Amino acid sequence: MTSTEQIPDGSATPVLLVGVDFGLPHFDGELEELGLLAQAAGLAPVARLACKRKVPDAALFVGSGKADEIRTLAQMHGAQEVLFDQALSPAQQRNLERYIGLPVNDRTLLILEIFAQRARSHEGKLQVELARLQYLSTRLVRRWSHLERQRGGIGARGGPGERQIELDRRMIDDAIKRTRERLVKVKRQRGTQRRQRERRETFNISIVGYTNAGKSTLFNALVKARAYAANQLFATLDTTTRQLYLGQDVGSVSLSDTVGFIRDLPHGLVDAFEATLQEAVDADVLLHVVDASNPGYPEQIAQVQRVLHEIGAADITQLLVFNKLDALEPGALPAALQDEYEVDGRPVDRIFVSARSGAGMAALREQLARMALAARGPMSPGAAAELPGPAD
Repeated sequence: MTSTEQIPDGSATPVLLVGVDFGLPHFDGELEELGLLAQAAGLAPVARLACKRKVPDAALFVGSGKADEIRTLAQMHGAQEVLFDQALSPAQQRNLERYIGLPVNDRTLLILEIFAQRARSHEGKLQVELARLQYLSTRLVRRWSHLERQRGGIGARGGPGERQIELDRRMIDDAIKRTRERLVKVKRQRGTQRRQRERRETFNISIVGYTNAGKSTLFNALVKARAYAANQLFATLDTTTRQLYLGQDVGSVSLSDTVGFIRDLPHGLVDAFEATLQEAVDADVLLHVVDASNPGYPEQIAQVQRVLHEIGAADITQLLVFNKLDALEPGALPAALQDEYEVDGRPVDRIFVSARSGAGMAALREQLARMALAARGPMSPGAAAELPGPAD
């Protein structure tokens, strides 16, 4: 299955998108998400190709016949790069580049590129650099011909007969070690900040969810902040924490906006962003934001749950916030704005809101106030009587 599209104006690199269906339930046949990722990285998709295989080809991932088709399609539409929706091995990437005659990259590198462009804080840049170095270290295996030259002898770096690939690997290993050490210091600083919040007995809420679900827009609406928010994948990467006032009975709680999750998030990024995602691990409540207007939201919820399991945050109390209520068609509007939704076999409280229009936000604040008060233990009868009940 192939499709084409217009090249957007500007100097963006034209790319061909390729996806391979191995029978997995989350396969995106239209390559819509890969196209959005490419655009977020400043690339311009000019054609798309989806195909089916039972298993990946060991050498070319797609087989020689489909590789011929990719090469022809790329030439026809002037593509200067080929992007695969799946992760490629270093050997497959090298073989495809030689066969097609164009740079070939995969979803993992694309996500790394976006993160590198969007990171703003010192910590975010360190985390991206670590993930990039870890990815690069796997691409040294005979990927470039110059790495096969031997180095050694008197006055040369490295030991006798040490190959260039061994020198480069050692340099990258050293860079990974240095970056890890710097991240440990950052993690220690974050730990100090968290202990200070714990001493103040602050109730901690972390916003999590699939990328582009509207997390930053919701964060801004709750705390009147000006965190960058845009209708694009990974609009923000760096964790932002603000105080959220929930009324006299509760006072202020701590609210953190974290990086968005995505399908097939590279494990290197999960490891590298451990310090940032620690905000979610240490939270009292996770506001799991869902794009209610996206028909694929059940799979997006499942992907977020997988990452939460990986970082040890799966057992933290969640409140599902189905955002973008204003984007739903009249026939798709929910019968009730507050109900329950089953996640991993257990019912989770759900509330529908529109962070953009403000619909449901008052009810969300009331729900958060009830959860914060419940975490403090039994309330006095007077406080319980004054607390607002569920919204209709």
